[in-house]
Amino acid sequence: MSSSLDELPAHIRLDAHTTARDKAVAASDISSGSVVLEVPSMVVSLLPSDKSRRCDFCLCSGTSEIRLARCTGCASYWYCGLQCQTLHWGSHKKFCKRLASFTASAYFQCLEAHEQLDALLHTHLIADISSNTPSDVKAKQLSTFMSLLPGPQHASLPTACPMSVGVDVHQNLEDLFTRSGNNNFAIHSHLTTIAHGIFPLASRLFNHSCLPNAAARYVIRRGQSVRMEIVALREIKVTEEICIPYVDPALMESRQQIFEFTYGFSCTCPSCNFISTLGSIPSLPDSEATLAELDSTLQSFCFPSGDADDRTLLVGLTLPDLPENLHPVLRESYLLRLTDAFSISSHEGSYHVALDVGLTVLAVYLLIYPENYPQIGMHLLEMAKTAWNAVIATEHDNVHDTLTKTSLLKQARVYRNLASKILEVFGSEGDPAGPLEELAALKKLLHEEP
Repeated sequence: MSSSLDELPAHIRLDAHTTARDKAVAASDISSGSVVLEVPSMVVSLLPSDKSRRCDFCLCSGTSEIRLARCTGCASYWYCGLQCQTLHWGSHKKFCKRLASFTASAYFQCLEAHEQLDALLHTHLIADISSNTPSDVKAKQLSTFMSLLPGPQHASLPTACPMSVGVDVHQNLEDLFTRSGNNNFAIHSHLTTIAHGIFPLASRLFNHSCLPNAAARYVIRRGQSVRMEIVALREIKVTEEICIPYVDPALMESRQQIFEFTYGFSCTCPSCNFISTLGSIPSLPDSEATLAELDSTLQSFCFPSGDADDRTLLVGLTLPDLPENLHPVLRESYLLRLTDAFSISSHEGSYHVALDVGLTVLAVYLLIYPENYPQIGMHLLEMAKTAWNAVIATEHDNVHDTLTKTSLLKQARVYRNLASKILEVFGSEGDPAGPLEELAALKKLLHEEP
């Protein structure tokens, strides 16, 4: 049976790999921001937090003009309208009447949240394969999916909603389960996860790196299946391997465990190799005063000029450059503390505090993320918005405030410009009115200021 591998674009080829099955490499130079590959979804499953807010087929949000309609059979799925419901019915009807009793069962309720999500994704997968809606695309997707390597074997296999399936599907349930757990992606809109989905060709082609040169974005259109686009974050030279992140590279302490438990491999990228040389990441200091000193030292190390300058602010640093006294900043709790403080202070109007904390967050991001990583761009956008809000809040009746406003305007413009450079590479994804539209609106506001 033919698979999706038979239709690779001319700029990608599969080569042998020393430790992995093989690797996708650039057959010709690929420019920054280019779509390396577009991959249709096989199945998707919304997060519980987005149920009733988004269509269970196309994942589009409901609006004042388009109210989502609930499936009367299960009362658990919502659709944009008859088109999406009809397109989904071929698979949904396999479990529609049994879903409520399954999700209410003691067994399902005892599952962890991620296990419940896996169970529903497996349900969608089995139903899709068992549906009477054959197509050449589905046949190729299934062939590619079954060619994927199974994940690590654990004590018990995942479950799924009971449904009537053919003998061929029933005989392959274990093979399906062992491949879906380690071959599904978090689907996001504006980098916020809204669902999980299976994209067999992307799983088959791209190996992981904590310093990837490409990343996935998602195309969500009303009445259409979700599509993944793999985007080059920087120029990828001919013969260079194309890698994507399987997990957030910011998980410095736990990511290796995730790789081994979920995917069955150990990462040997330069970032992970450096972490392994540390043995263990040093603990954070206990006192707030010492933590504040650590923040200041990190800022001074990453931004020695102490000035917001769009020519030098994103000058690349690597983990091996980090002096030993700053190794504690690699603790996951350190970044969590900072991002929480930034969010709280910026939303409560403590803009100067937020800008200082946000600069420390940026320092950590520049150490752990690769060039043009979208999370850096999103954070810079938030920094620009915070600086603009500080401008608005500044009093203008004396010289000191005039100087403050000038400094804040400079920060807002620098952060906005840097955010634009990164997010324009990544491009738009998910729902309308995303970060690129925010950048355009902020540019207009800043242009109107003297």
